[in-house]
Amino acid sequence: MPLRKLLSSGVCTSNVQLPGKVAIVTGANTGIGKETAKDLAQRGARVYLACRDVRKGELVASEIQAITGNSQVFVRKLDLADTKSIRAFARDFLAEEKQLHILINNAGVMMCPYSKTADGFEMHIGVNHLGHFLLTYLLLEKLKESAPSRIVNVSSLAHHLGRIHFHNLQGEKFYHAGLAYCHSKLANILFTKELARRLKGSRVTTYSVHPGSVQSELIRHSSFMRWIWRLFFFIIKTPQQGAQTSLYCAVTEGLESLSGSHFSDCQLAWVSSQGRNETIARRLWDVSCDLLGLPMDW
Repeated sequence: MPLRKLLSSGVCTSNVQLPGKVAIVTGANTGIGKETAKDLAQRGARVYLACRDVRKGELVASEIQAITGNSQVFVRKLDLADTKSIRAFARDFLAEEKQLHILINNAGVMMCPYSKTADGFEMHIGVNHLGHFLLTYLLLEKLKESAPSRIVNVSSLAHHLGRIHFHNLQGEKFYHAGLAYCHSKLANILFTKELARRLKGSRVTTYSVHPGSVQSELIRHSSFMRWIWRLFFFIIKTPQQGAQTSLYCAVTEGLESLSGSHFSDCQLAWVSSQGRNETIARRLWDVSCDLLGLPMDW
């Protein structure tokens, strides 16, 4: 068996079809998000590509429509680095659609130089965690009304190196681009676990996933990572392979009892001790609500 195939195992084998179902995939104009959206469209879902770059998104939507024969693939502007954009996206979507069955929080930034979002949040925690936290809050009632429904948060194995430094959440006291990414991926896992706890009984379930090491535009800010990717190209997953676990958690039947769990290669995966800490998860929830001006008990 080729080494790349051996190390990129885990395929979503579900044959579930999704006619009449509505899905949102953030960051769907490239990489894993594009492949995830394509697969959902192939299954017959109405799919919204939530993208910062609408022009690029439109090209991808046309490509997906041509490949799948599904004309119900739409592009909408979403900049996760700007809460005004997030609120505008949610407002317009809720006015347009009566249901939402699948929300895949896929978009992200990785190892970018220190910078801040439009609202003054450090870019990694702002986009990867707080942006999706707010988006999920704004869409949650629609997900509940459409239940059974699912939320998939794309995290990373890198969460094992992450820590939530509440005294330095915005990276103003000390900052390392690589670790900032890891911290935000830990936040994804903590958010998933706390959200699952709060959603018990609602028939809305949520999962975090590690897609694997995937060749994508995420590494554009790091010449070191580009060099590593070239050196170990034989174990790097393609975007299609990287999308499999997101798809597995979005469509596979019988996962409801595993809400809040973390998956890799389409199976349960180990989470760091920090990622299992309920006290940190609840505190991060409260801090996130405070930063975004949201009620604590949503």
